[in-house]
Amino acid sequence: MRKSIVFSFLFILLAVHAHSQDTIQHLVVPGKIINGDTIPFIDLSSTDIFPKIDIRNSKELLRYDRLVYNVRIVYPYAKLAAAKLKEYRDKLDSIPTAKGRRIFIRHAQKELEDQFGDKLKAMTFTQGKILIKLIYRETGNSTFDIVKELRGSFNAFIWQTMAKIFGYDLHTPYDPKGDDQAIERIIQMIDSGLI
Repeated sequence: MRKSIVFSFLFILLAVHAHSQDTIQHLVVPGKIINGDTIPFIDLSSTDIFPKIDIRNSKELLRYDRLVYNVRIVYPYAKLAAAKLKEYRDKLDSIPTAKGRRIFIRHAQKELEDQFGDKLKAMTFTQGKILIKLIYRETGNSTFDIVKELRGSFNAFIWQTMAKIFGYDLHTPYDPKGDDQAIERIIQMIDSGLI
């Protein structure tokens, strides 16, 4: 009797083991041969890890959430401005005469005003300040320098004067390691898809 119970138990274990071998799915991955050994090689995508935000109270949390909201609205315009500036610089390099360049710039300015004028006018004061900083970040030049390059020194002076009247500064730099550290963090999170 004892032999039949042990035999039955071994039979059940072998049956379960044989059954589990049939249901295992195999994953084929690329491999590398190193010193005669084949080692599986799986390329993992990089992941950005951000440290925890130091927010002490609900007022700071509200301020940070508002900054995230504003950067999310403004950042696409800054990227578009950088792309358009590159496109316009390439086209301007191919125009041989100063008169042709002025005509092109006026046409481009009218086109941009028609396409984005209402959206830019609807931005808040804070969003405008962030846009000036992000244009600097994306192009490497201050907004004043861009206007000076495209429209001339006098127009840049006029625009700077108007900006100062309304509380802006077209010379505002972008400092990702200093004052604009929170903005840089938000942009990195947007680019990595976390926000």
